[in-house]
Amino acid sequence: MTKNNNFFANLKSDFSSGLVVFLVALPLCLGIAMASGAPLFSGIISGIVGGIVVGYLSTSHLSVSGPAAGLTAIVLTAITDLGAFDIFLTAVFIAGILQLILGFIKAGSISNYFPTNVIEGMLAGIGVIIFLKQIPHAFGYDKDFEGDLAFLQPDSENTFSELFNFIGHIQLGSIIITVVSLFILIAWTKVEFLKKIKLIPPALVAVIVSILLNELFIISGSSFSIKNDNLVSLPVPNSIEEFKSIFILPNFSAFANTKVWIIGITIAVVASIETLLCIEAADRMDAQKRFTDTNVELKAQGIGNILSSLLGGLPMTSVVVRTSANNSAGAKSKLSAIIHGLLLTICVVSIPTILNKIPLATLAAVLLLVGYKLANPKTILHFWAKGKYQFIPFIVTFVAVVFTDLLKGVALGMIISIVFVLKGNMQRAYKFRKEEFHDGDIIHIELAQEVSFLNKAAIKNTLTSIPKKSKVVINATDTVYIAHDVLDLIKEFKKITSKDLEIKVKLVGFKKAYGLVETGEEDKHVFVEPKKQ
Repeated sequence: MTKNNNFFANLKSDFSSGLVVFLVALPLCLGIAMASGAPLFSGIISGIVGGIVVGYLSTSHLSVSGPAAGLTAIVLTAITDLGAFDIFLTAVFIAGILQLILGFIKAGSISNYFPTNVIEGMLAGIGVIIFLKQIPHAFGYDKDFEGDLAFLQPDSENTFSELFNFIGHIQLGSIIITVVSLFILIAWTKVEFLKKIKLIPPALVAVIVSILLNELFIISGSSFSIKNDNLVSLPVPNSIEEFKSIFILPNFSAFANTKVWIIGITIAVVASIETLLCIEAADRMDAQKRFTDTNVELKAQGIGNILSSLLGGLPMTSVVVRTSANNSAGAKSKLSAIIHGLLLTICVVSIPTILNKIPLATLAAVLLLVGYKLANPKTILHFWAKGKYQFIPFIVTFVAVVFTDLLKGVALGMIISIVFVLKGNMQRAYKFRKEEFHDGDIIHIELAQEVSFLNKAAIKNTLTSIPKKSKVVINATDTVYIAHDVLDLIKEFKKITSKDLEIKVKLVGFKKAYGLVETGEEDKHVFVEPKKQ
């Protein structure tokens, strides 16, 4: 009983945020299905399963799952190659099974190795993309499908060229509704008496006002009226038979098809990576700093994809756009994700005609604010203040996500982070001190606690730069581990190079097992530092 009370403890805020995510998710589900070359309802089915089933099974408090734009190209190519949507559903079923296995073998733990600066760079980059992608929709130009986060668009345009294309296709009614919607959404967070109205979500008010405004434009015959292309376009079944045809079963006779397995594996890998990235991002956004069990998340996604395939739905992932909208709307628990799924189910079945009156400009206004919050300039200044080793991976990820896509941007950011880690590791492998004395230089090289093969190049450069007739102290007193490559390098320097250059070498703290120090040898070449004058 206590568990149920806790589950519904934040019902007001979770219902409000669930409603916002529902409004955002509706056109995204339809847009991604259309861009994937799949039946439109397949996107809705994926959104419903992602909300209710994955939302319930997941341990994430903010993440919202559904059809993902990152899988669009894979899905479109797969449906074309396989020649039938029901065969493709078999690949989605296989992907779900594989994700379930990944969860059981604890593959979700790889998310622990995503650097914070890369995740924050990804979020900021996606924020910029969301903002830029919604500008044409806000002005009534809807050629690019809702939910597209890639720089290069299917219509051969890109994120920036699209901003110039819409100038010749501005729809004044959409601009009016965008401005009115933004005014309502912002005023609800700034005006005192409106802030106290907790039961009514500002996004719902914006949607109702925008529908009424557009209906007024239509009735009056105004040129401001928004046509079907700029409205939500949910298919409306005219009979029970049409409704039944929405649900398509996988063609399991294709189970032995090699292509189906290759596509299934591809979907499982890409969907799992996108999910883990989004989960890390969701945990970063969580004001209460709660952590998600990523292995449970992979299992939940696997079950979700299995069920989605059996109902005729698209493959799903945890999605940054929905998750960000959920967080911005004030979600407190995973109940909001479940509510969004329930609203999709109820409204799509019962009031599709009313939903088709919602102007896309209103939803663009909601996402414009979501994008701005993600790409807040304060985040950039925060990482700038942390120094170059934090800022450069952040800004590289940020720029790469904007100009490529989520996975490529994060991959580049990870590479830069690894390079910096290796560079820092090399620099920390030893301390180098040179002291001037009247009888020559005494050079101290103090090895760190661990010296790996990655440090070989740096130590080699240091040893080869030591001048003739120097005195060198290599101190391994605090060292626990030294790689064989480095030991061989020191041994070669001590036995061969130092003799050729007349360099006296003293090894301190090396274990006898290393084979570098012969009995009594540590007592040789004791360098006495002269007294200070």
